[in-house]
Amino acid sequence: MSGSLNRQIGLLINRKGEISMVILGDHRGIFIPGLDAFRAASTRFKGLRLIHTHLNGAGLSPEDLTDLSHLRLDMIGALQVQEDGSPGKLFWAHLIPENPQGAYWLIHDPQEPHRMNLNFLSFITALEDEFARRQKSRRIDAAEKAILVRVEKNPPGDAEASLEELRQLASTCGVEVFDAQIQYRAQPDPKYLVGRGKLSDIDLRATQIGANLLIFDHELTPAQARSIGDFTGLKIIDRTQVILDIFARRAHSREGKIQVELAQLKYLLPRLAHKDTSLSRLAGGIGGVGPGETKLEIDRRRIRERIHRLEKDLKSVARSHGQRRGRREKSGLPVISIVGYTNAGKSTLLNTLTKSAVLAEDKLFATLDTKSARLRFPQDTEAIITDTVGFIRNLPRQLFSAFRATLDELQEADLLLHVIDVSSSRFEEQISAVENILEELEIHDKPGIRVFNKSDRFPDKELLQTLCRRFDAVAVSAPDKTSLFGLLQKIEAALPDKNFSGRRNYDSEAGDSG
Repeated sequence: MSGSLNRQIGLLINRKGEISMVILGDHRGIFIPGLDAFRAASTRFKGLRLIHTHLNGAGLSPEDLTDLSHLRLDMIGALQVQEDGSPGKLFWAHLIPENPQGAYWLIHDPQEPHRMNLNFLSFITALEDEFARRQKSRRIDAAEKAILVRVEKNPPGDAEASLEELRQLASTCGVEVFDAQIQYRAQPDPKYLVGRGKLSDIDLRATQIGANLLIFDHELTPAQARSIGDFTGLKIIDRTQVILDIFARRAHSREGKIQVELAQLKYLLPRLAHKDTSLSRLAGGIGGVGPGETKLEIDRRRIRERIHRLEKDLKSVARSHGQRRGRREKSGLPVISIVGYTNAGKSTLLNTLTKSAVLAEDKLFATLDTKSARLRFPQDTEAIITDTVGFIRNLPRQLFSAFRATLDELQEADLLLHVIDVSSSRFEEQISAVENILEELEIHDKPGIRVFNKSDRFPDKELLQTLCRRFDAVAVSAPDKTSLFGLLQKIEAALPDKNFSGRRNYDSEAGDSG
C-alpha cells in the first residue's frame, strides 16, 4: 500500500499487539498526532511502538530518533519499501538507561522482518525494569527531580557558581537535583533559550535519569516556558519561580504572606493561559459575541482584583510600620539594620549580639520576616538592631517591588551592618549585588560597617587581615561572641548619640517582628 500510494504509512502498536493508530503521511514523512491519552511517567515508556515505512530505502532518520525520545516510545522501526512494493529490511532502535558512554539509544543492525525472532513484550518489560532499577539507585527524597539548565555567552564565565547557587535554592524548596547542563552560545535562542538540539539532549537525559522537572537559571518569558514545556513534556520553572516558592514556604507574618502572594500573582498574571479557549459563558459563532467572558478573562480579572486588595492591605501594614517607627524615634534609641547576601549569617549574628532565638539555618532565605531586638553595648548604651531579608543577585523584580515596604525600613536605620560570607569564593560579587540593591533603594549613602562573617572558615588568616584592610571590614565568627568585641566597639563609635533617660519606654517594642 505504501509503495502504491507513494506515501509513508505508520502503525502505532500497543503491548497487546493491537493497532492503536494508523498514520498516513506523505512521501517524506508522517505526522504523529498527540498521544496524551496514553500513559506517561518518568520511569515508564508510552506503551506504544511505532513501525513506519521509508520509501527512499534509508534507515532511521534524526526525526525518528527525536520522536522516539520525546514521545518515550517503546521502540521505533523504519521498514524499507522496495521498488516492487515488497518489504526490505527493518531498521529499529530503542532508548537505553544511563550509561558511561553517554548514549541515549541503541540502534540495532537492520534485519529482514521475517528473520526477526523477538518476544517484544518480554523485551520491553525487562528494559523498562532496568530503567526503573537505575533510577532507584539514585537518592530520591523528593517528588520533584530536576535538571538545572543555564545559557552562558562567554565561557568560562560564572556559570558553575551560578548553577551551584541555583542548586542550593532548589534544595531549599525540597527539589532533588539530578544533573546540571550548561550551553555556551553567542545569543540565547528566542524560543527555547537553549538550542533545539541541546534541548533534545536534555530531554533524553531526563528520560534516562528519571527527572521530571527542568529549572532554568534565567527568567523565562511566558512564550519560552510554553514552548519548552510543549517540546519536552516536562514541568518547566525558572529561577524566579524557585525563589517565589521559597518565600511562600518561609513567610510567617501577615505582612510577609501578603508580600509573597502579591509577588506570585504579579508573576502569574502575564503567564496565565488555558489551552481550551472555548470556555465561554455564551455560545460562539455569529451572534454569539456579547458581554460574556472566557474563563481565562475571568481568572485574569480575579487576579487583578486580588492584587488590588493585597496592595491596599500592604498600605495598611505600612501605616502600622510608620506608627512603630514613630515610637522608636520617641524612644531616642538609634536603629541598626543588618543587611547582606542570603545565608551570610545575619540571623546568627543577631542572635549572638542580643541573646535572641531568631530562626537561623544554613539555608538560603531562612529569614523573611523582619525581626528586631535590643542591643546593649559595653558602655551601657543601647540600640535597636533589626534583621532583614537576605539579598540575592538578579533579585526578581516582582519580589523587589513587593518587599519594598520591608526594605523601606532600612530608610529609618542610622547604621547598616553589611554582613558578608568571606568564606565564599564569590564574596566580592555578593558585595556588589547587595550594594546595587541598596543603591536602587537610594540608601547606599547611609553610614555602614562591613562585617566579614565566617572568618573561622577562612584558612589564611594573614590574607584575611589584608582583605579586612582592603574592604575596611571587621572579621567575626557570628556564633562566637568573643570575636564580636571589636565589632561592638566600631558600631558604638559609628552610632549617633540618641540615648536618653526615657529609653526604657521602648522595652515592649524591642522584640516585635517588623
